[in-house]
Amino acid sequence: MDRELLIEIGTEELPAGWLPSLTTAFGAALEASLKASRLSADSPVETFSTPRRLTARFARVSERQTDLEEVITGPPVSAAFDTSGAPTPAAEGFARKQGVEVSALERLEVPEKKGVYLAVRRQHRGKAAVDVLPDVLTATLRSLAFPRQMRWDAMLDDGKGELPFGRPIRWIVFLYGGRVVPFAILRTPNAMGGLVQEVRSGAVTYGHRFLATSGRAGRAVKVKGFDDYRKRLAENFVVLEHSERHSRIARELDVESRRRGGRVATALVGQSLLQEVPDLVEFPFVVPGHFPEEFLSLPDEVLTTTMIHHQHFFPILSDQGKLLPVFLAVLNTEPEKPEVVSRNLERVLTARLRDARFFWDADRQQPLEGFIERLDTVLFHKKLGSYRAKAERVSRLAEWLCREVLGRPDLAAHAAEAGRLCKADLATDMVRELTELQGTIGGIYAREDGRPEAVWKAVYHHYLPHGVEADAPPTRAQLGQAAITWAAVSMADKVDSLVGMFAAGERPTGSRDPYGLRRSAQGMIRTLVDLPALAGVDARVTLAQLVVKAQEPFADLISDSLEEDPQGYGTALWLFVTERLRYVLEQRGHDIRNVRAVTHGEIRDLSPLVARRKLEVLAQVADTDNFRQLAALFKRVRNILGKNVPAAPAMASIDEQGPPLDTLLKEPAEQALWQELQQRRPVIDAAVAAGNSFKQAFEEAAKFGPSVATFFDDVMVMTDDAGLREARLRLMWTLEQLILQLADVSEIVAQES
Repeated sequence: MDRELLIEIGTEELPAGWLPSLTTAFGAALEASLKASRLSADSPVETFSTPRRLTARFARVSERQTDLEEVITGPPVSAAFDTSGAPTPAAEGFARKQGVEVSALERLEVPEKKGVYLAVRRQHRGKAAVDVLPDVLTATLRSLAFPRQMRWDAMLDDGKGELPFGRPIRWIVFLYGGRVVPFAILRTPNAMGGLVQEVRSGAVTYGHRFLATSGRAGRAVKVKGFDDYRKRLAENFVVLEHSERHSRIARELDVESRRRGGRVATALVGQSLLQEVPDLVEFPFVVPGHFPEEFLSLPDEVLTTTMIHHQHFFPILSDQGKLLPVFLAVLNTEPEKPEVVSRNLERVLTARLRDARFFWDADRQQPLEGFIERLDTVLFHKKLGSYRAKAERVSRLAEWLCREVLGRPDLAAHAAEAGRLCKADLATDMVRELTELQGTIGGIYAREDGRPEAVWKAVYHHYLPHGVEADAPPTRAQLGQAAITWAAVSMADKVDSLVGMFAAGERPTGSRDPYGLRRSAQGMIRTLVDLPALAGVDARVTLAQLVVKAQEPFADLISDSLEEDPQGYGTALWLFVTERLRYVLEQRGHDIRNVRAVTHGEIRDLSPLVARRKLEVLAQVADTDNFRQLAALFKRVRNILGKNVPAAPAMASIDEQGPPLDTLLKEPAEQALWQELQQRRPVIDAAVAAGNSFKQAFEEAAKFGPSVATFFDDVMVMTDDAGLREARLRLMWTLEQLILQLADVSEIVAQES
């Protein structure tokens, strides 16, 4: 009989930014632990969280483990018996170790060991779920990872010592079929005392810290199962589901903003704050507040950053889209006197806005350019110099990109100016206090200095894009006249960081990426992928164009790196760029096999824009019968050539210096394939040269399928005639090189072969 499993881990308040991923990880870890313990769950895990609890519920978990048959292999039969058939010491020793007679051993074919071995089978009857579940929770708690872990003098009885956790655990609800599963988190001997006790599982949870309909707030609440648990929490002012808290907050924000003649500034707030705030509270309540109108003279970005990032307040816009001197705050309690709470919140915000105005006034005493000299004191990296040195590199690279790569020499001076100014705000008081404004406030200061839009907007947006989605900011409308200069400065900044950090030996490993190189690479690639939409430039920029130019200032550093490890710098950099390019394309929803197909070979010569265009077409034709036939046959072509022809440059030389291929081919099938190559090549070559019209090119390539199939059916490629064999390999190589201009279509069947 299956029974319900309910687990709640009660903690001190967990950071809101952790909860979404932690809640998912908690459920996944429990599912994995149940599976590893041979306990079946007939329904998927349901997970919930609030700042003080992680909850998981399985509607039905089996009462017992599944039985396990264990096969233990011993020595090979050839070594277990002598020529007369008598058991050798090896067989007798194995039988003795397993506690059975030699006659009870069976002979078992073991394919991976390529032979017949002696073996014994052991049947393990499954234990009762209640005896196994403590180990399930132990494994789950051990597996959870946190951005920062706390040591809180806790340990588990599993021989692994301390149990670090995101926050101290205060209680555990652990019910199976309505009954408590015994479990304990022990405390270290030196910590045990009157106020520090073991945390033992029970059927008791806790309501809201400050709210109660009767009795003491935050008192213990006994529960019997999940439905009762959710009901009792609701009675004690805990809204368990994130979606319900989100909906309640959104509804109250809308009502309160309308009462004040405005609406929540959704475009400024975005979805992140509305997703984060529900994880700050267990029982949300919205209160309004005001701030003095004099602060409206500050830029909107300063006001909203202070409200959103520092106070988690929601700014309000008028119907005309102007900021109102009003904000909305979400509390974790329903105050008896909301006006008193509002007054206190107003005091806090007003103090912060006074600071912001002081920094604004102090910074505006000189133009943005005046802060450049201070950048000499701000270190970018000990091997790469100061931020002033970085800004100078970005300026030169942005000018070159604008003039030579993006084809706008008329804007090159603006790009150079924006690059020179883009890091200046790091030396301002405003960024020192409100770090979220870096780049943004630099653009605003440049605008206040009277710089043209092509300059100040390039500075304002140069840290973007952060996201890899096609609609991630910035948009063409936001960029305005700065579209070209922004693209140049943004890419220059990111490729400079990428190349410089790799030359300095700072390479991302696993989850460690302290310099944000993944984000930099993805931002650069996303800009290249969407260059026509973002900048209005149809430039098929290759990755090598950017990287090779960006490497010039680091020549000595790269040389030193190559002396230490000749394969290290270049191999690591291009492998990393390949991974990031594939990641960006995969995140756009493209099949991983198609992505590998268009990013084959030498990645440095690839244009991300061309790769995107190929993928958009490949998705339309990859499932057609002709194309699938070609993909399967192309894999065969590549396998044969990989074993029988030299590298591409050598093969190209052989093909150029040899007799005309059509004079060497004899069989009708190979002559037909040659003719088809001549017929279809112009369409494919034209598409590759133009960087578009790939749909027609892929359709032409798919038509090779029947001819290639007939070729393999009727022609012996590896014939004894050396001259004919070379001609047929040249024919296949010609076909391969033509198709590879589009994609390595053999990748499409790689998982099916």
